[in-house]
Amino acid sequence: MPRDIAARIAELSQQLHRHIYQYHVRGEPLITDAEYDCLLQELQTLEAEHPQYRRADSPTQRVGSDLSDDFAKLRHPAPILSLANAFDEADLLAWEERNLRLLPADTKLSYILQPKLDGLSIVITYEHGSLTRAATRGNGETGDDVTANAKTIRSLPLRIPVDPSSGDPPNRLVVRGEILFHKADFLALNEEQAAQGLPAYINARNTASGSLKQKDSRETAKRKLTAYIYAIVDSDGPALPSEWETLETLRRLGFNVISDATRCNNLREARQAIAGWEARRDRLPFEIDGLALKVDDLALARELGVVGKDPRGAIAYKFPAEEATTTLLGLTIGVGRTGKLTPTAQLEPIFIGGVTVSSASLHNYDQVNALDIRLGDRVIVKRSGDVIPYVIGPVSAARDGSETPIVPPKQCPFCACPLVQPKGAVDWFCGNARCPERVARALEFFVSRGAMDIEGMGPQTINALIEANLIDDIADIFTLTAEPLLALDGFAQKKVENLLRSIDMAKRRSFAQVLTSLGIDGVGSTVAALLTDNFASLQELLDTASAVRAAEADFAQVVKPIAADNDDAEAARQVTRLQKPTTELVPQLIDAADLQQRLTRRLKPLRLSSESIAGISEALGCLIAVSRPLHTIEGLGPVLVANIVDFFSDAHNRSVLAKLLAAGVNMQAEAKALAGDGLTGKTFVLTGTMSQPRGALKSLIEAHGGKVTGSVSKRSDFVVAGDSPGRKVEKAARLGVPIIDEDALRRLMNG
Repeated sequence: MPRDIAARIAELSQQLHRHIYQYHVRGEPLITDAEYDCLLQELQTLEAEHPQYRRADSPTQRVGSDLSDDFAKLRHPAPILSLANAFDEADLLAWEERNLRLLPADTKLSYILQPKLDGLSIVITYEHGSLTRAATRGNGETGDDVTANAKTIRSLPLRIPVDPSSGDPPNRLVVRGEILFHKADFLALNEEQAAQGLPAYINARNTASGSLKQKDSRETAKRKLTAYIYAIVDSDGPALPSEWETLETLRRLGFNVISDATRCNNLREARQAIAGWEARRDRLPFEIDGLALKVDDLALARELGVVGKDPRGAIAYKFPAEEATTTLLGLTIGVGRTGKLTPTAQLEPIFIGGVTVSSASLHNYDQVNALDIRLGDRVIVKRSGDVIPYVIGPVSAARDGSETPIVPPKQCPFCACPLVQPKGAVDWFCGNARCPERVARALEFFVSRGAMDIEGMGPQTINALIEANLIDDIADIFTLTAEPLLALDGFAQKKVENLLRSIDMAKRRSFAQVLTSLGIDGVGSTVAALLTDNFASLQELLDTASAVRAAEADFAQVVKPIAADNDDAEAARQVTRLQKPTTELVPQLIDAADLQQRLTRRLKPLRLSSESIAGISEALGCLIAVSRPLHTIEGLGPVLVANIVDFFSDAHNRSVLAKLLAAGVNMQAEAKALAGDGLTGKTFVLTGTMSQPRGALKSLIEAHGGKVTGSVSKRSDFVVAGDSPGRKVEKAARLGVPIIDEDALRRLMNG
């Protein structure tokens, strides 16, 4: 047994040394942070139980290094330590008990609890208020000099205090913080990469590290990095008594400090606070991998001292792993109700976030290609909250050459029809509206709880009805009768009665609910409500779509002879816009005072005659007139308008809708009873936390004649801001849209 333990310690040490090198030196981690923590924890446990087998070069005796030969080195004024880990309440209780044994018997410990940011540690020196040095954590004693790059980070003050009225800063102040990407900024960076045909970045933390270590600080400046400061390493100013006052001092000096820190009077309060954090983590603007729990009293924290590389006065509470690495064994392809293909990874089963995961989303083939994911790859899989597990990317360093590229199929796997990828789209589609898989998915969506809510008609029932040739489309549901249903296996008298009763009740669903259930691309409950607010019946929608399609055809005939010189890029762009009038021209020119004059300027590169411009202007004017009812609905963008026109002008869809109407399904909007008219004609946008659920506030606004949309534009009349409002307030300020609170809204309601 001792020999086995010694061998396991040696094996773990070797593995961890390799992973430290891959992570910190090569920047190509082979496993996730959580998997690394598990290996390290096992080694720590074995070494604690069998200290005689601890190796002199054990990874538990050192701090990982991110030092690079490309940068000068700076020595830190004090060791930049890491934190020991706790994974459950038992670990926290044991940690506190160990600390209390080292302190006087009557000691009571209070704590500061704050998110543990998943970024890159940085140590910054200010002298007489000016930023003079910035270094990475390095090996804990020496770091890379990244001063020039750090100065490009806008959230990092170059001089403190930012507000001169806050008083004089210490002559020398050394602070510690974290450099990271906000989730939205990392997503935008990858969208920019995709637009340039470059591979997407996989890991935000590694990308932040690489961004901070650019040889040219101008390259760092292009990356939207954010700095959060949370500790004072050294200072010649007055000693601060607590962690809480440290955070307040940093905030007063103008540093970007995490606003989510909590002061807890004891460990019980801290444990109660931790319980709610796991659910909150996905709503934060940045990634966290746990929480940092620190003894608030800094004198007591100093008295507790350090063990190994960890300060005793602080600990990291780690959440269950959200990421893990496993092998991509195969691929299955799904086809949705709109015909969109979705590739799904079949994985070697792996335990993540409390469940065993054997399949994960690959999003689309463009994403697969951009990330260079291959069959047989070792891949990183993420499962966050209720989000479907998805593949983040491959572990390229683990490849052995046996992996094979993934390419989209040429035919639909269910109906063998050719697949298409619309210009500018990332997804591939089966264009066959009668594809059996598309029909099945459309039926499942139509009867689901969020749609028509037909109880008793789940996927198994739908498959049985399709196989029995009783239904071919959603309208056939409303023509079902008892006799053929009773002939099916498993359809007893009571089940059939309940099913037919539920189908009959569905006929009386609201018109907005019916529109939601149709599965029109981009039309959910919110957009469906907008449509029923502006169109009283299905027939009005059908007539509008037909008129738009006819006007598009007339416009196409007028512009058909127009071509551009291949060498004139601007002329080519104008021709492309003429070929897509509903999305490219109508939204921009719908309110043009002199349409012909605007077109003359816009189409100048095409060198058209005044007669041609007049013809185009007339045809476009007709298209604007018939499509205005759609384009002027606040919240409907041009692509969504095109989707709606496509759906309601399609011959197959019109046939199905006629069958629904004939079956007695409600296709008429209800007249809304108004509680008042104080908000009539006004459009509102809601942002921030309100005194009541937003849905209730939206209903209240609509009951007084107003409309609520999700985005701010020049057409918005007011933005209603609650607590912690988002970026909509900033956009409203830029556009000059008035910003009001709930009290002002209620005054408007009352006239």
